[in-house]
Amino acid sequence: MAEIEFAALSKQCLARRIPGVEGLRHEVLAWAAQRNHAKKTGQWKFAQPDARTKLHRHYENVQKFT
Repeated sequence: MAEIEFAALSKQCLARRIPGVEGLRHEVLAWAAQRNHAKKTGQWKFAQPDARTKLHRHYENVQKFT
């Protein structure tokens, strides 16, 4: 989910040249405040059945310990 947020930050805020560190800090904090105020959420599309299919080899290892 962190990767999704970084992708949104990159596309919505950092897709242009920002001249300095202070400007970057200001832009990122403003973007985060606006996103938090709007209560933006992500839509998780990787459901449990998909995970079990794609990551089956890891689930087999977990089941050995239970």
